[in-house]
Amino acid sequence: MGAATLGSRLDAGTKLFKKFASFARGTDTLSVAEKVYSIAGFLAIVTTFLLVMSVQTVRLQTSYRHMHATSVEAAINTGRINAMIYAIVMESRGIYMSSDRGAMRPFADGLVRRNHELAVAVKSMERTAGDDDAEQLASFRQRIAQFIDFRQELARRGLEISPAAAREWGDNDANRTLRSKLNVDLEALERIYRQRASEADDLANENRYAAAYLFMLGLVALVLAGLNVVVMRSAVVGALAEITQATDRIADGDVKSEVPHLRRHDEIGHLARAVQHFRDAVARIFELEELELGTAQARDAARRERDKFNDKYQAKKWQLSAAINSMPQGLIMLDGKAAVVVAMNTNYRRIYNLPETIQAGSTLEEILQHRVKSGLFSGDVAKYVAAVRERIARREPTAYEISLNDGRIIKIYERPMDGGGWVSVQEDVTEQRQRERMLERMERFLATIIENVTEGIIAKDARNQRYVFVNKAAEKMIGMSRGEIIGKTARELFSAEAAELIERRDRQLLAQKQQLEPIIDTIDNPTRGRRVISARRVQIGGAGEESHMFVTMVEDRTEKMVAAA
Repeated sequence: MGAATLGSRLDAGTKLFKKFASFARGTDTLSVAEKVYSIAGFLAIVTTFLLVMSVQTVRLQTSYRHMHATSVEAAINTGRINAMIYAIVMESRGIYMSSDRGAMRPFADGLVRRNHELAVAVKSMERTAGDDDAEQLASFRQRIAQFIDFRQELARRGLEISPAAAREWGDNDANRTLRSKLNVDLEALERIYRQRASEADDLANENRYAAAYLFMLGLVALVLAGLNVVVMRSAVVGALAEITQATDRIADGDVKSEVPHLRRHDEIGHLARAVQHFRDAVARIFELEELELGTAQARDAARRERDKFNDKYQAKKWQLSAAINSMPQGLIMLDGKAAVVVAMNTNYRRIYNLPETIQAGSTLEEILQHRVKSGLFSGDVAKYVAAVRERIARREPTAYEISLNDGRIIKIYERPMDGGGWVSVQEDVTEQRQRERMLERMERFLATIIENVTEGIIAKDARNQRYVFVNKAAEKMIGMSRGEIIGKTARELFSAEAAELIERRDRQLLAQKQQLEPIIDTIDNPTRGRRVISARRVQIGGAGEESHMFVTMVEDRTEKMVAAA
């Protein structure tokens, strides 16, 4: 059921990713701001789910550790008590078979000592008591108390009266009935602790699925972050550069050049149509200037017409300014010498808290001097302007980030303009970087959990059969450091027989996709000898994929098998 649910969620995630890809390729019915805010919203949702799943993973891991530890300790105590009862019975038989008090005394002393140890062992079982064994443990303690009292009296009679009195005291049905009931209690407790261990394994399975969900959510967050960068570069910076080039051509007198991005319905489309109207107005002005060669009446008419189109030009210029100011990012254009500001929108002034007195026509030095006074620039103004001019001279687009003194982080995209000049689109990415740092901390947190689980985790590249990851528990089980293991195959680390067994299990996993039920194998460890291991395996990715891997969860059961034997 869990695997089917995971598969259906992976299919849903694939469909959602395809929709995101279609959105990024150019759904221009949305504005640039709507695209950017939508991606940021999805990223926030994924981050929230990532946090919730992380808390759930920690909760499951804590429950698993507690349940596993109590079941193991309780099972050990049960076996210890069973052995002590057997030892006490053997000491009692020594008393029965003794002919005098001198021969009987060592057995009586051993019985008293064993009784004390049995009482301490039963007392220690109370630390692992839970709702499932409390009632059984209460009746078991009563019978143990009766058993201890009976054996104490047996030793006393043997020492103070005679061996015959001890034999007479021990030979009765009540003693045998009590012994049988103790066996029944021990069997019942063993069943309870086996059930508790099984429930702990179920919790471990749930934790594995939660880890898979965390991995998928992390991938989705990375895809959304990359998608945001793609949208910004393709939908804003590149388009602005093309429109700037068209504006330069029109300013140079090429009124027949095509204006790109006219069919877009976002802010870039509004800007492109404003430039087209500007081109039409300039073309009309050129026509009017040619008419001035005619008669005075025609010249006067042409002047009136030119004035009319000048008004339209001013109106289109205002539309161009409005389109620039509607952008969610800050924008500034400089002339070819990086001296005078050609255009600057409201968001740019808001980012750097510029006053209304700084407008188009101001110099870059004036802007930087104001930023120095307001504490938003701490560098050398002259060196900064020289660096901008150098980038304009190289005519290479660039993108970089700066940190302001108030803690904000600004992403800057710069492109040179044909005919000289420079355009810069700037965006406040402080919240985005904070989310990225939160994601990095979460990844480190998950890596710490994997490193400290008690179960060995081994990852192998399915394409070349070489080990690519082992955690601390796996290092301890194999008896080698990860530096000795990673990059090698099973045949380079283990004997031929052990390597053949490992490769056969890998072929089975390749055919079955996953092996969730533990498989018990006996394998020759090159450093620790012959070991009994329990392994569960899963397959990540598929043939032909770069991320095709085999992941094995290993538990060394050698000591448990020896103890059980």
